[in-house]
Amino acid sequence: MKYSSEAVPTSRPALGDNTMKLRFHASNGPADETIEALIGMVGGIKSPELIREMIIAALKAGQEDDDKADLKLMNTTLKEMRFTSKIFGPYGHVKKVTVFGSARTKPDAPAYRMAVQLGEELRDAGYMVITGGGPGIMQAVNEGAGAEHSFGVNIRLPFEQKSNPVIHGNPRSITYKYFFNRKVAFLKEAHAVALFPGGFGTLDEAMETLTLVQTGKRDLIPLVLIDPPGSTYWSHWLGFLKTELMAHGYISPEDLSLFDRVESTEAAVARIDHFYRQFHSIRYVADKLVIRIHHALDQSVIERLQDDFEDILVPGGTIALSKCLPEEIDEKEISHLPRLVIDFNRKSFGRLRRLIDMVNSEP
Repeated sequence: MKYSSEAVPTSRPALGDNTMKLRFHASNGPADETIEALIGMVGGIKSPELIREMIIAALKAGQEDDDKADLKLMNTTLKEMRFTSKIFGPYGHVKKVTVFGSARTKPDAPAYRMAVQLGEELRDAGYMVITGGGPGIMQAVNEGAGAEHSFGVNIRLPFEQKSNPVIHGNPRSITYKYFFNRKVAFLKEAHAVALFPGGFGTLDEAMETLTLVQTGKRDLIPLVLIDPPGSTYWSHWLGFLKTELMAHGYISPEDLSLFDRVESTEAAVARIDHFYRQFHSIRYVADKLVIRIHHALDQSVIERLQDDFEDILVPGGTIALSKCLPEEIDEKEISHLPRLVIDFNRKSFGRLRRLIDMVNSEP
């Protein structure tokens, strides 16, 4: 894709006569040659075309932005995202479950003991866990999973949020300055999300996750709400969704299919396991949704999916079994998996989740 140079906003200083107007496409003359030489000199650069654009973006920001605070934010964000990729990169082949919950939950609380148990069961099922790295529910989950199976993505706060003993000094621990970078790590790296009761932060994380999967900005993943024994936290929250949001048309009934409420750790792990029983991953190829699955489905199942989920297809659309598409050749390690190619309408994600559940229930 080619980009034209943007007009400089009136609130920004105009570029001087001796200042080069930079463009993202390769037409910057000596500047492009210098960047190319720098990339070659450093060596080992993957995707040099993307690195080139990142350098151009930094140079353009330096030309256009007279607010040092903005530049510091951009700089810190890039550094934090780079470090996130470095820490998580070696574990890309391992499924991970992000667990949210209150930092104020005490060790003698039922929710704390339940969170320890969840961490143990996820570890035993082959998952790693991601928490905020702090006290309360976060520490409990890390305790249960153990240091070797834990990530901690902490945040600098003037109170409350200190690294827990399991995460402190752990090579899989990251401390962020900005909440938005931390949120990216929580959800970008997660194959599932589990939520215990908590405060504003927990509710924010629940709604952030739901918003991303409801709008398709994040691929569907299991989202499990865990009510400890005697708790009505998530059941009351679900009641609010039904009586206030759904009743007034702010959300659709199908949106309630994006998550599950459970009352035991066994049920939570079972819901996560079931999601990946057949389902492997999702990718869009042009205007097609491609679902990779572990085993091919009978044609009778495909026909039933077509009939039951016609409402989520574009007019005249189909659901078909397929081999790896030519556009997916860059993912050779999963090229052997069968595919469901769907003319998806790109909006009914709650119903798409139900389609995935049906696929996972097939023998």
